[in-house]
Amino acid sequence: MSREGDATNTEIGPGTPEVISRAPGYLARRLHQAYTAAWSRRVDPVLTGPQYAVLATVEAHPRLDQGSLAHTVALDRSTMADVCRRLEERGLIERTQAPADGRRKLLGLTDEGRTALARVHARVSALEDELMAEHAACAERLIADLDALSRRWETVATGPPA
Repeated sequence: MSREGDATNTEIGPGTPEVISRAPGYLARRLHQAYTAAWSRRVDPVLTGPQYAVLATVEAHPRLDQGSLAHTVALDRSTMADVCRRLEERGLIERTQAPADGRRKLLGLTDEGRTALARVHARVSALEDELMAEHAACAERLIADLDALSRRWETVATGPPA
């Protein structure tokens, strides 16, 4: 029998209690952890999913302001500022002041950013195909359900406290 903290423990451990294993938040966290680990191994160990989302959105909407981009990719403003700072430091995006409002930062891809984005697009697509392989027949419906669930959870998260 293994003991907690035993470095030689090779057992998986006890089963997850049903009260946890059937909790949507627990399952969402498991999905996120698995996705993040798969992303790091299969797509890019440095470029994160949120950074990719920013690059892909800036490519689709050049000169979008940082605040609008945060809303579009579902990141809070402080996280967006950090992501943009990191991407700018790596030379993947450039931030310029909006002519009419110096507080607004407009975003654009650099040549290096376009190259990085092109390099990972195929890997992202391959990862998503592999992740959804067993659900290919219902993938479109599953994605729609996940989107609806995300929207609902965002509404709950921003609603009145308990």
